Amino acid sequence: MARPGKRTRANLEMVPAEPLPLKEAVAALKKFKGPKFDQTVEICFTLGIDTTQADQLVRGAIALPHGVGKSKRVIAFCGSDDAAGAKAAGAIEAGSDDLVKKISDGWMDFDVAVASPDMMKIVSRLGRQLGPRGLMPTPKAGTVTTDIAKAVREYSAGKVEYRNDKGGNVQAAVGRMSFTEDNLTDNIDFFIQAILKAKPSSTKGVFVKKVTISGTMTPGVRVAV
Repeated sequence: MARPGKRTRANLEMVPAEPLPLKEAVAALKKFKGPKFDQTVEICFTLGIDTTQADQLVRGAIALPHGVGKSKRVIAFCGSDDAAGAKAAGAIEAGSDDLVKKISDGWMDFDVAVASPDMMKIVSRLGRQLGPRGLMPTPKAGTVTTDIAKAVREYSAGKVEYRNDKGGNVQAAVGRMSFTEDNLTDNIDFFIQAILKAKPSSTKGVFVKKVTISGTMTPGVRVAV
């Protein structure tokens, strides 16, 4: 096994032994030595849920107070009345049957797809293209909505979707290392509160078992929740 590099060894020596209050955890994260590029800051929750039970799954989408530092390419499935507004809000493409055909022909240069409820009949034809990539619009993620322009604006600015994996973990981006400590703290606190509010009523015992924040190339810092 290759020996960790000098920077990695130095960072590991700085990892706090115990979970820290959020503001202190963010300060500790910012002290790690990093690469030259602006790292993404991620949060990971370990939840006390039974992922085999459909009523205990945790999934949703939130627009963080200070964004995530990265814009997304959004398309909108909507009628002609909403298409102009969707494009004005930042959609790279907006339409109905014409957009379905374009994707059926192989075009996939986008990150998020939103749709008005009446469009889901035609969007369902794209199950094979959108489903495996996690791009199928869904009400739970807020990508099926009557307010297309608002959804486009939020997702273009980096609205965050989250869902638990089979191990009961939820992981998502919450900003960039270049963000100020206050802005990162605001974003992370907002996300933590959203997860706490999303606690399934059927969950028993401790819901949030562990919360860790980390950069793309840094160790994790545990947050006391």
